[in-house]
Amino acid sequence: MKNNILKTMKKNYMYGIAILLIIGIVVMGILLYNQKNKYAIATENSYNLAFYELIDYIKDVENYLAKSTISSSSEQSAESLIHVWRQANLAQVYLSQLPISTNELSNTAKFLNQVSDYSHSLARKAIDGEDLAQEELDNLDKLHNYSVDLSNTLAQLLSDMNSGKISWKELTQDVDTTFAQQVDNLSATSFSNIDENFGEYEGLIYDGAYSEHMESSERKGLTGDDVTEEEAKQKAISFIGEDRVEEIKSNGLIENGNIVVYDFTITAKNGDKNNPLTISISKKGGHIVIANHNRDVGEEKIGIEEANEIGQTFLANLGIPNMKATYYLKQGGVATINYAYIQDDVTIYPDLIKVKVALDNGEVLGIETTGYLNNHTERTIEQPAISIEEAKATLNKNLEITSQGLAIIPTEWKTEIFCYEFKGKVNNTDFLVYVNANTGEEENILVIIETPDGILTQ
Repeated sequence: MKNNILKTMKKNYMYGIAILLIIGIVVMGILLYNQKNKYAIATENSYNLAFYELIDYIKDVENYLAKSTISSSSEQSAESLIHVWRQANLAQVYLSQLPISTNELSNTAKFLNQVSDYSHSLARKAIDGEDLAQEELDNLDKLHNYSVDLSNTLAQLLSDMNSGKISWKELTQDVDTTFAQQVDNLSATSFSNIDENFGEYEGLIYDGAYSEHMESSERKGLTGDDVTEEEAKQKAISFIGEDRVEEIKSNGLIENGNIVVYDFTITAKNGDKNNPLTISISKKGGHIVIANHNRDVGEEKIGIEEANEIGQTFLANLGIPNMKATYYLKQGGVATINYAYIQDDVTIYPDLIKVKVALDNGEVLGIETTGYLNNHTERTIEQPAISIEEAKATLNKNLEITSQGLAIIPTEWKTEIFCYEFKGKVNNTDFLVYVNANTGEEENILVIIETPDGILTQ
């Protein structure tokens, strides 16, 4: 009897051990599975980051190559080519981080390497003051065309990945076979198209123009005496419309920005409580610096031209006349339009204001006046030292001019340059070229990028 009890206890003990072992194995399996999933997600995220960076740098290579093909001065050529060299090198870094074998992208890697080397050698020549020969300009034009093909193919690959036609996980599973099988199923043959595009080669806003140079230490447009928080609050209410304000909350004085402001949050009557309005009023002078309302926008019923007229009227009613629309971006049924000040028929790019207009009913949803408040002043504009014909003679002979005028542009050193502004086209690419109105030197070149969502510059 005692032996039977001992046997039963021993048996139960063994069962218990077995159950604990099974539970341990299951738990360990779950932990390993979760760890593997976390690793897979982290790996995929790193591939995605590298791919997005690659796309950005290739786009930069494309734009700076375009600029280098039409530059008529050695200084501008050198600047553009140095950018090509740097961006091509960075593109190679991120290309090497993708889970594709060297053989699959050998021509692409070779292309980027040669773009880098060739642009660097030409940049050194331009830095020495030598003009590029026609053969070198022709080579740059060919390289630009190839870079356009590369950008387009990368965009198609991104679309294929976003739609689930191909994934990094599949590409990392036996690259040589899986890659080829996946490529056969893609609408534009993705990565294989890249090498086909370059197989023959054996040799290389939104923000709008000048919006990145809008900050100034002088803040010339920030006029008037300091206002109190209560005075700023009343200005905010007046701007929104007292009949529209249900509640206004003060967020205090914000001193760490470019302009010291009082910040407020406003809940509008009959508005979405989860999407209040925000508005900032400058301490000095009580000017509107930023106002923004992110509401849901319905079906578009007005076009960009009407939105532009609404924006101009809105600015005029604020006491800011003579503003001209330059560039715009359309997203989510909202047009963000850049306006520059016009004085004596000269476009003053530093005096920039952005206005957001809803395209469902024309409501102004936002305004940002930092550039204008930093830089606006009535300037003394003298007659150009050279004629427009003399300025035009300095341009690349392949530039087909579509419009021309005078402009003041900012520099990265917070100074301003009086220029002739020429808009033109070369090989279906639109450019803005700025020639110093006093010296005849080429000061800057911008690529105009027209997309379904707006007109941008780079």
